[in-house]
Amino acid sequence: QVQLQIRQANLEVVSLRECFQAVKNQNLAKGFFRGLSWPMLSYGAINSVFFGVYGSTMKYLDADISGRTPPDYAKICMAGGLGGTCQLVLAVPIDVIKVVLQSQIPHGTTKYQGKYYKGPIEGTRDILRSRGLVGMYRGLPTQALRDIPASIAYFLIYEFLIYHGVKNFPNISSTLQSFVFGGVAGVVSWALIMPFDVMKSRIQADSDRKLYSGFWDCVVKSYRSNGIKIFFRGLSMTSLRAFPVNGMTLMTHMELLKLFGEKKHQQ
Repeated sequence: QVQLQIRQANLEVVSLRECFQAVKNQNLAKGFFRGLSWPMLSYGAINSVFFGVYGSTMKYLDADISGRTPPDYAKICMAGGLGGTCQLVLAVPIDVIKVVLQSQIPHGTTKYQGKYYKGPIEGTRDILRSRGLVGMYRGLPTQALRDIPASIAYFLIYEFLIYHGVKNFPNISSTLQSFVFGGVAGVVSWALIMPFDVMKSRIQADSDRKLYSGFWDCVVKSYRSNGIKIFFRGLSMTSLRAFPVNGMTLMTHMELLKLFGEKKHQQ
């Protein structure tokens, strides 16, 4: 996804097939799994903040998230937006390192010209040393423009679907419904904010600020060199990933809520 989004018009790798082949030519650590370690170790904490803030806010607002009562969409917007905002503290530095590492994967005959980091620790040290903490939050405004609306849409869509699913299809297990509706919510919310995701990837990959001075500069230069299609580059790959990941995430979240709720009542 990152490889597709950051490519300039004059570079060779522009299609999904060509991008896949370029990454495949590396060994696993330098190709398909490059930049994976930090997201894998940290996404549990990010999701804990995300869902924890959402659930706590809904509880504070006295809103039901069981799917058995009509959703209060105003409260969902407030809780979803707050959850999306709070998780940025952890998510932005993780995304910066992931994008920087993945942007350094060679593509075609074009060689990467900037600094090459062996892994996330080396990348983090260099960014902190050369640009300070600000460097680790490169692209924060753009990621906020992506994550906050996406979080609101994510929960709005899911709560709408799960309420009508439970109401109209009582014979289908709630676990299966959580998986399917969570996947749909993930795909739709990602599609809605895809242009911001592309700009975020481009800005964060440009960690030395050689290409873009900021969000609008990135928008203008990207449009001039690649046209309107650049704002939706990587959507197909993102959708393929978003459905199972978000489906499993929401299904697990809802099952854990049920489990701990039952244990609390048994005590």
